[in-house]
Amino acid sequence: MVNMHSPKKNMSLLDEMGRKAKSAAKYLAVIRTSKKNDILSACASSIKQNSSYILTENKKDMDGLDQSRGAFADRLLLNDKRIAGIADGIRDVALLEDPVNEILSMRTLPNGLTVGQKRVPLGAVGMIYEARPNVTADAFALCLKAGNSCILRGGREAIFSNTAIVNVFQDTLESCGHPRELLQLITDTSRETARDFMRMNEFIDVLIPRGGGGLIKTTLENSTIPVIETGTGNCHIYADDGIPFHKAVSVIINAKVQRPSVCNACEKLLVNKNIADTFLPLIGEALLSHGVEIRGDSKVCSVLPYALPAADDDWHTEYLDLVIGIKVVDSIDEAIEHIDRYSTKHSDAILTESHTNAQKFLSEVDSAAVYVNASTRFTDGGEFGLGAEMGISTQKIHARGPMGLKTLTSTKYIVYGDWSARK
Repeated sequence: MVNMHSPKKNMSLLDEMGRKAKSAAKYLAVIRTSKKNDILSACASSIKQNSSYILTENKKDMDGLDQSRGAFADRLLLNDKRIAGIADGIRDVALLEDPVNEILSMRTLPNGLTVGQKRVPLGAVGMIYEARPNVTADAFALCLKAGNSCILRGGREAIFSNTAIVNVFQDTLESCGHPRELLQLITDTSRETARDFMRMNEFIDVLIPRGGGGLIKTTLENSTIPVIETGTGNCHIYADDGIPFHKAVSVIINAKVQRPSVCNACEKLLVNKNIADTFLPLIGEALLSHGVEIRGDSKVCSVLPYALPAADDDWHTEYLDLVIGIKVVDSIDEAIEHIDRYSTKHSDAILTESHTNAQKFLSEVDSAAVYVNASTRFTDGGEFGLGAEMGISTQKIHARGPMGLKTLTSTKYIVYGDWSARK
């Protein structure tokens, strides 16, 4: 871990971290799968054994946080259950198939060459993220299993928690006879240092920002390192005509209420006009009973007297809180048009009994995850069978959707000849 102050000192220390990350990546790229799994198992045990230390440091972060930021506080909070979940997540990654050196293809061509492709690590991975201490563990576990070293830069609100988790992992690496530099943490959380980190293209092979729209925008505008964009989640659910109301309410409540502070929570509900008068009171009361503030269009406000009028900005907003925007639409076409305009291309869902409408929605909604009759909360590496995740990519190049192990690899061609020379 490195703390920095002056700009010149920042760059020299960051460069040193970069050189160590490059060296560690070369070391890790040739380690056998069994060795990587042993490291992960040891780290999972260490996390549980050091839970008191980690929770003590997490309390320092929580004590320094404005407690009015309820949803943000939920993302920051660690407890015994979440520590156990972090350990279980690391063990799950250890159980996953190692993608490194997987042969994707192999064929002999008319020119006599046998040409194939295999998976290889990306190298040194950088990650900038906000107040989610579990991301520290997830990122390390996934990078290590995929053969990558990593440099992490978390947010200032989680600095004590992140430092504690990295201390535990680095001590475990050292005790297992491996370089501590397989994982490094930048402890200077200033914006200047973050921007310096974004320009370390000499050492870092890929940079992954994970957090709010401001962080993603800043990274895209300033980074000289190739960026995998993990997007914000202005996620929609469209309630179609003819749906079973009780089932629809259950899905919507889950999507909005289960954990409103995360990127796959439902932020907008679109309701077909044919069911508006009967369905809106039902879903409105259910949302209200869970403390959800409703911001609606004129039709919604006429049916639900407790709804607040939605402003234009509401349709663009990722609330990350117990707030939802509701709009009545004439048809599935209007719903898709609205989603196309306002969605961040993360996760969007249709609730319907119509096979035709389901297929239309799946075909025409251009998001990383598109659902039929399921909560958007399922957009997650674990729920998709990928183990932990680095984030949800909303871009289309290299990776899209939950980023598991394979997205942390690249490929290279391997070519066999018979003392071949090109004619």
